[in-house]
Amino acid sequence: MSETKTFVRYGRRAQELNWELVLKRNSIERLKQERPPLRVVEELPELIERGYEAIPEEDIVRLYWYGIAHDKPKVGTFMVRLKVPGGLLRPDQLRAIGEIAGRYGRDYGELTTRQGIQLHWVAMDKLPEVLEAIGRAGLTTVGAEGDTVRNITSCPVNGINPDELFDVRPVIEEAARFFWGNPDYSNLPRKHKFTISSCPHQCNAPEIHDIALIGVIKDGRPGFAVKVGGGLSATPRLARDLGVFVPVNEAVEVLAAITDVWQDNLRYRLSRAKSRIKFLVDDYGPEGVREMVEERLGRKLEDFRAPDPVPGGNHLGIHRQKQEGFYYAGFPVPSGRVTGTQLRQIADILEDVGGDIRFTREQNFILGNIPEDRLDRVLDQMRAVGFPIERHRLYGTSTACTSHQFCNYSVAETKEKLDEIIAELEAHFGDEVQDLTIYMDGCPHACAHHWVGDIGLQGTRTAGPNGTKIEAYDVTLRGGLGVHAAIGRPILRRIPSEEISQAIVRLVGAWLQERRRLGDHYTFQAFCEAHTNEELQAIALGEVTAEEVEAADVALIRIPGPLLELTDGSDVIEVRAPTVRVALEQAGRRYPRLKETVLTPDGQVNEAFNLYVNEEDIQGLQGLDTPLKPGDELLILMAMSGG
Repeated sequence: MSETKTFVRYGRRAQELNWELVLKRNSIERLKQERPPLRVVEELPELIERGYEAIPEEDIVRLYWYGIAHDKPKVGTFMVRLKVPGGLLRPDQLRAIGEIAGRYGRDYGELTTRQGIQLHWVAMDKLPEVLEAIGRAGLTTVGAEGDTVRNITSCPVNGINPDELFDVRPVIEEAARFFWGNPDYSNLPRKHKFTISSCPHQCNAPEIHDIALIGVIKDGRPGFAVKVGGGLSATPRLARDLGVFVPVNEAVEVLAAITDVWQDNLRYRLSRAKSRIKFLVDDYGPEGVREMVEERLGRKLEDFRAPDPVPGGNHLGIHRQKQEGFYYAGFPVPSGRVTGTQLRQIADILEDVGGDIRFTREQNFILGNIPEDRLDRVLDQMRAVGFPIERHRLYGTSTACTSHQFCNYSVAETKEKLDEIIAELEAHFGDEVQDLTIYMDGCPHACAHHWVGDIGLQGTRTAGPNGTKIEAYDVTLRGGLGVHAAIGRPILRRIPSEEISQAIVRLVGAWLQERRRLGDHYTFQAFCEAHTNEELQAIALGEVTAEEVEAADVALIRIPGPLLELTDGSDVIEVRAPTVRVALEQAGRRYPRLKETVLTPDGQVNEAFNLYVNEEDIQGLQGLDTPLKPGDELLILMAMSGG
């Protein structure tokens, strides 16, 4: 009996789905087949000898698989991202990171939204030494970027949280041992993010993960409910419940089965823009995905509905542990920035009391296992290091991406601007805003999760004086995680950087005025839901501007950071065009080099780029003939991004 063939439609033509088509359509898949990225570390001495400027972009992409990406500007220094399973480190590991940062990275580090840490300014010829030092500390960078299983996140207070159902650290460690560096899971269609926790608050944001294992108890047995298909970037999705119970001892097997169902379906290797597992869930639904997983496992899974999260649980401040006589303390870290010196000092403090450190997804850290009789002294020592426990909580509930200081995709400042906005809110409203969340990104990749903050900010550009382009921000509202999880909606467009703080102050002030009347239960998200887009715009700006009215009649082309030199710094181009093709023609008349770069000489899309209208890859629509209407966004993304 012959094998059934599968056909997929691209534009108006149906083509057989096979590896030949995948390799024809997707340059990254070709690269991974021809030159497996896990081998790049063996080639590092040769690449160093050749010199940075002689290294082709393909080899820079392969370095992503070891958590290495070039810093901005591209002058031969690199970011190095470490994986920290569940965010938990011993004092000696923390000290090692601090020493590496001090010796190789200008004494600087950034806590990440995946409970890891990344260094910058690492010279290319020092990369082998840095990787070796990281390995000696019992840590790794393997799979910190690239088409791999990324750092596995969790509740940061695993094992010490009085509210947890059971300690999931053994499951995290087993999963890390199985997936990280495993060649069978290092050539996935795209990046793949797990989170595993039994925190009843679900502080680890299972809603935005590819696969989330949510700790539960069924009939006295510890195990997990499973959600699949969350993820943000330019096409945000919330994870959906598979409706199953997985015993603890089957957790890694089920993680592998779900991953295999996705990675073995070639449909999700055709286009980088639609390759994440969220698109599998879109296409088959959670019921269909469950069916395929059970077929893969060769058995049925038990029915179980994933529980709703309990409100609260950001773990900031001082808390009793489940262990009698011990406390943990959560410290806000402004924009996640630390120095190597501070890390070494904190390691000394922890070593003295037998404690540990836990990085959080909101770019903070928690000191765990502090003896009660040493708590006050530790807090005093931490103040001296630069981390007062009394710092305003908004610094701890808000996040910012790496920003355009280092990231080649970012088009606007994030970390400095976020600190500025928080300082304004603190000055105006004090503790009334301590539980607000502000998530700030410099580009559409959404590394800082702007879609699900109370206030989400995405960097852009707008017209400045004398024909210049200045930094600006789009404002997303109505998003959230936890009990009221939702993808936010862009409400305000291109607010200049110098005006964004006051626009947010006006919005927050209007919310607090209503909350004082309605009660503390009235959240910022509820305030935004209670008002129309036009009302929110008017509150933020004082009036609806002529630019906003005009914007309703146009479609937008969004330009990624690496192409800004082709558009004189403009990352948004307004067009009035019936199709994608006409839109690119219009943009090309203003910026000829943009058209020459994005389209081939025969008028097709260059394979180095993915184009999609709103959330749809144009290859799955009508290609360049895909219709555009007012309000649509045509997004250009780099296919070579390891993201």
